[in-house]
Amino acid sequence: MLSWVPFAMVRIALFFGGGILLAIYQPNLISQLGVLYVFLSLSLAYLISYFILKANRSAKVVTGFLGLLAIFAFGYFHLQLNTARTQPDHLLYETARVTAYEAVVRSAPESKAKSWKIQVEVVRIKTDQWKEATGKVLVYFSKKSFDHIPWLYGDRLLIKGAPNELSPPANPNEFDFKRFLTFKNIYHQQFVLGDQVKFLESAQRKGFIYYSHKVRAWASEIIRHNIPGVQEQAIAMALVLGVTEGIDTDLQSAYAASGAMHVLAVSGLHVGIIYGIILLILRPLNSFAWSRWVVAAISILSLWTFAFVTGLSPSVLRAVTMFSFIALARPLGWRTNIYNTLAASAFVLLYYNPYLIMSVGFQLSYLAVLGIVSIQRPIYNLWTIDRRVGDWVWQITCVSIAAQISTFALSMLYFHQFPVYFLVSNLFVIPLSTGILISGVVLLIVGGWSFAAEWIGYFLQYLIKLLNWLVFKTEELPFSLVKEIYLTTFQCWLIIGMLMCIIFMIQYRSIQWLYASVTVTIVFILTQIVHYNQMIYTKQFVVYSVSGYSAMEWLERGVSYLQADSALKADEERMRFHIRPNRLQHGITSTETTIPFNKSIEGLQVFSWQGDKIIFVQNKKVKLPQSAEIDYLVVAQNSISPSEFDFNSVKQVILDGSNSRSYVNKWKQVVNDKSKLHSVLEDGAFVLTK
Repeated sequence: MLSWVPFAMVRIALFFGGGILLAIYQPNLISQLGVLYVFLSLSLAYLISYFILKANRSAKVVTGFLGLLAIFAFGYFHLQLNTARTQPDHLLYETARVTAYEAVVRSAPESKAKSWKIQVEVVRIKTDQWKEATGKVLVYFSKKSFDHIPWLYGDRLLIKGAPNELSPPANPNEFDFKRFLTFKNIYHQQFVLGDQVKFLESAQRKGFIYYSHKVRAWASEIIRHNIPGVQEQAIAMALVLGVTEGIDTDLQSAYAASGAMHVLAVSGLHVGIIYGIILLILRPLNSFAWSRWVVAAISILSLWTFAFVTGLSPSVLRAVTMFSFIALARPLGWRTNIYNTLAASAFVLLYYNPYLIMSVGFQLSYLAVLGIVSIQRPIYNLWTIDRRVGDWVWQITCVSIAAQISTFALSMLYFHQFPVYFLVSNLFVIPLSTGILISGVVLLIVGGWSFAAEWIGYFLQYLIKLLNWLVFKTEELPFSLVKEIYLTTFQCWLIIGMLMCIIFMIQYRSIQWLYASVTVTIVFILTQIVHYNQMIYTKQFVVYSVSGYSAMEWLERGVSYLQADSALKADEERMRFHIRPNRLQHGITSTETTIPFNKSIEGLQVFSWQGDKIIFVQNKKVKLPQSAEIDYLVVAQNSISPSEFDFNSVKQVILDGSNSRSYVNKWKQVVNDKSKLHSVLEDGAFVLTK
């Protein structure tokens, strides 16, 4: 049986992370002062137990448990310390009207469809007077006013207007963007036009991050100048610098379908490739006794130089920190196991930013590495191949299998899909992406030598074209992607537990793990049955909240009847974000264009559904029948005058997303019984369940 004794850092990291998670999900369980008292009390109890009872072997368990509880309490306290909303001068608690604020740029500009996105940190706000304040704001600068963003990290701006607090999801099962940003300590956003912003001064302290952003901008320019082709430039920027904003939707979908999406963001794979190349170059030094520290120092310096060039993005910092600990393990004599080394790197990262534990990249990176170090070798040992090429193919295959086994449950939870041909794609994706990454680094090194940079740029272009061609061909294979997978968080943990039981059963040859695996599998099947009965058999009518569009949907036994604006149906991104999540939960397998319970009466669309009469109005010229009995009236395109409407003839009025906000305000002024009016723009989607 696996011994628990050698895994000291694993225990510490697990309890520290457990305290952080409890603080995230139960933030009001105990006050900051209270948890500090608990932490100090447990620490004191640990010290007393350690020094007084250290001679008693049976007391060591109690001593260790007290120490781990203290670490758990510290994790809870540490997250509270790093939560911005606990600050009394935070923007969340400002009751007066904010007319302007001063802020410092804290990110590089990111290009969106209609705007430039920048994260700023508030330093002062203006109400009736100027006063200090704290808070982070996502500011979207309109591309109608700004062709580009001239400001750099640390620059100070004056922005007119008030930042808006982030809103919760407006539609059922929609991605919670507000919660996602709170994990980054961001609670506000604002859309800004050209006359609302004024540059005040350049960065006063041009520190490490400032120069890192400057270097990344220089590196981006070298790639754009020397690599022909828009798609090729975008892939090179993603593979070398981690800048993914230039990749179009079709290319991104192809990489996702082929199982190659992981190469489009600089992370553990890229840093691992660079670390492997460094070790290969420095291999001749291994014969010298003093080489361990030299190799470790050069490796760490090279890795952090690479992180500096990529702009010190969170994903790169995470990967570089992980491999820095791996590089330090050898000269420091940390030979107990790789798990302690990984746990130590995770502990440092969570101490730096405890909210990293909720990052998808953090979770997938550590799961992938754990899978590779724990099950790659046993899988590889199942088949011995004498030929060198065959052995190389088998090694890549084993790495892919190990990483996929350890991460596929989490991937399905977050991305709702599974690439069937990931084994095939990784056979060419890993070597080609390695070649592109190495060539890209060489291009940056020789960027000042135009002749060499030009030839390397052409070489990179053809490598990327080959990679893209293979990715698209893999996507075209039949059944390349299993889509529309829905898992709850609990079911995801059940799948992970099931896989762990199977791995332990094979590794330790114990029938108990087989029983445990069967038990977990039965629980998973039961949760699926419960979900099916609760959601699939539930009939639902939804008026979605999509600004500027009309969208109604009826969900029945896996079938969707959707009535929406043609422009919305053609907008894949909006459909994916606002409507698809609810379909996933309800197990929708087909969408019907013809609605069988729809009739057109006197220019009105009437839906007789489950005993209710739903009328949809979008034409101002159409009048409602005076004697009509209506359960639900859906109003679109500002089509009915609220002052002339008879509220006695309808149970509820629903104003969809195509109406203007001024029109919604007119209705609110006229309606006395607020329960009879529902505006999806302000109240979120209207949901009727049968």
